[in-house]
Amino acid sequence: MIKKLTTILFVSLFVFVDKALAVCPVCTVAVASGVGASRSMGVDDLIIGLWVGALIVSMIMWTVDWLNKKNIKFKGLGMLTTIGYFALVVLPLYTMDIIGHPLNSFCGCGIDKLLVGIIGGSIAFWFGAVWYEYLKERNNNKAYFPFQKVVMPVLPVIILSIMFYFLIK
Repeated sequence: MIKKLTTILFVSLFVFVDKALAVCPVCTVAVASGVGASRSMGVDDLIIGLWVGALIVSMIMWTVDWLNKKNIKFKGLGMLTTIGYFALVVLPLYTMDIIGHPLNSFCGCGIDKLLVGIIGGSIAFWFGAVWYEYLKERNNNKAYFPFQKVVMPVLPVIILSIMFYFLIK
């Protein structure tokens, strides 16, 4: 039943999407599906958390950009959006005992692996996106190479994934 509903939801996204945006809904669903699949394949929660954090920040940036284009602007919009997305992801994981499980702590210090990954991935993705904007601004608002807008935010998350892989192996 859940597989059928997931398939219907996934297919309906293709039907109702007008156009691809910087971080399009189809890309978001693909990343979310990849996170779910990687967990079922035994990828460590620390590394999964990195990508969940990157996905959250991507969605925050996409949402704030979309709201700004619709002239929906008010003080605290970014903060409210950030709190909302993190709450939508972290609270259900906590209530289902996925975050906070005593056997899922990072280096035995009591901090949850998934939560460490989410925080690390969020910071890494945000840093990469800010770095891209900085470099683009210094280059007369032009990218230095094709797909730089994609590579720059994702590269720090890839580097952290590799580092954490060897750290936990």
